[in-house]
Amino acid sequence: QVQLVESGGGLVQAGASLRLSCTASGRFFGNYLVAWFRQAPGKEREFVATISWSGASPYVTDSMKGRFTISRDNAKNTVYLQMNSLKPEDTAVYSCASGPPGGSYDGYYWGQGTQVTVSS
Repeated sequence: QVQLVESGGGLVQAGASLRLSCTASGRFFGNYLVAWFRQAPGKEREFVATISWSGASPYVTDSMKGRFTISRDNAKNTVYLQMNSLKPEDTAVYSCASGPPGGSYDGYYWGQGTQVTVSS
């Protein structure tokens, strides 16, 4: 069982930066992946980035590369999503999920999400 808690969301102006945190507790393994997703009102869930707890294979989806970075701190059991040059279209609930590689994201453990609102 893995528990995930996201934090770091908030209301910012366009061009600002935020760093989201996904902190895990419980039993998980180094090869587990942690993925960030976001969902805006009325839109489908969108994949943002992924990394393994071991730090291997960090990946940010193409449309967000250059602005978003994913990293982890094993000592704190935390994965970060650094978001720079935020735009109003980045407004969404951001959630993290963790599970074994190759598995369906729907079967992953999920956090409750954190709201990010970017004003123009």
